[in-house]
Amino acid sequence: MKKVSFLLKNTLLITSVSLLMRSVSLFFQTRVTGMIGAEGMGLLQLVMSVQVLAITVATSGIRYSSTRLISEELGLKRAGPARLVMRRCFLYALFFGLLSCFALFFFADGLSVFAGDARVAPALRLLAPGMPFLAVNSVFCGYFSAVRTPWKLSAVQLLEQLVGMAAVFICLPLAKDLGIARACAVIAGCFSLSDLVSFSAALILFMFGRPRASVRGSSSRGVSARLVKTSLPIALSSYARTTLSTLQHVMVPSALRRSGASASSALSLYGTVHGMVFPVITFPQTFFYSLSELLIPELTTAQVRGDRLRSERIAGRVISCALILAVGSSLFFFLFGPRLGEMLYKGQNTGEYIRVMAPLAAVMYLDTVTDGMLKGLGLQLDSMYINIADAAVSLVLINTLIPLAGIKAYIGVVFFSECFNFLLSFARLSRAVRIRLNIKAL
Repeated sequence: MKKVSFLLKNTLLITSVSLLMRSVSLFFQTRVTGMIGAEGMGLLQLVMSVQVLAITVATSGIRYSSTRLISEELGLKRAGPARLVMRRCFLYALFFGLLSCFALFFFADGLSVFAGDARVAPALRLLAPGMPFLAVNSVFCGYFSAVRTPWKLSAVQLLEQLVGMAAVFICLPLAKDLGIARACAVIAGCFSLSDLVSFSAALILFMFGRPRASVRGSSSRGVSARLVKTSLPIALSSYARTTLSTLQHVMVPSALRRSGASASSALSLYGTVHGMVFPVITFPQTFFYSLSELLIPELTTAQVRGDRLRSERIAGRVISCALILAVGSSLFFFLFGPRLGEMLYKGQNTGEYIRVMAPLAAVMYLDTVTDGMLKGLGLQLDSMYINIADAAVSLVLINTLIPLAGIKAYIGVVFFSECFNFLLSFARLSRAVRIRLNIKAL
């Protein structure tokens, strides 16, 4: 009971900060939309789709691995090679961060062809310098999660968001009259600056609370082998999944054009759904992301100690809590979606889209929590395989259905994708631990 209470307290701490970040971020997105319009938001979403692929290469599973390896040592209550684990993680992250940086910078033109719009190339080059800092910062964040210091994780993330947004508000007005391509490039450069600042803050927090455990009981070879065994399968699966997902996103504007929409209209529709509607319906997801992050060390500790009962108790309570909040959030968006859309994005016709996609919110939130529990139980590869299957099926549906029915088909594909992913993930979790819903115990 105390462990569950501790978990919920830390979740509320991270969520409070994350909600503040999301609130400021939503304000940021409405301001940026007013500056660059729906078409500009569509182009920015293409940039961010490629950025996700670059981040996947830069991190290559290291955040989960650092959390998992350190949680194992803490769970078994042994001195362990804590410092050695961190050093190996740093080297691993630096290698892949630099690899991602060079690929983004030198192959920006080719990646812009992949994205379907040559205008994204300058933005990709300006994203490149931030990749090494982002990669190493993932190690710090994984460590903060493992040692249960959520305030450090929250502080780093909050600083990153604030610096990035402040830089955009200062720099974007200088470039907005030069076209949406240069505006997106300025935003990308500001993101790289925020990665540098976030890394610096995380380094300072880590140095003042770094592990002082001895390294006896494990050789450097053993640590490296464990790191590779944990990270590379996740990395390879992530590459496949993210490549399919990125291809899925960049194909949407092209598929909308084939349905009869003009190039500008297709990009505007894509920007409306992904750049305006999704940030609104995923706003409460902050709580579930926070909970998912904290579930990994909790369930890992229970697993290495052989405490199956505790794992089942945590899973049942978390799913019960998530179900109530998810359904409540969906109901809110269904009832107040039109009013909310008009308040945030005047004249952009986002309100009805929010209402239509309201039921999807509950599925997305539950899937986030389920995915976190799978990772905490060491079933991250199962989660990745499900995500790969989801992305592959969605890719086929996008290419087949959107040219026939336009934006309505795309919304249908998104619904199918989220439900498909959640049902498979929940089925796998149910085989790993027995889940008993207990609303009264909350």
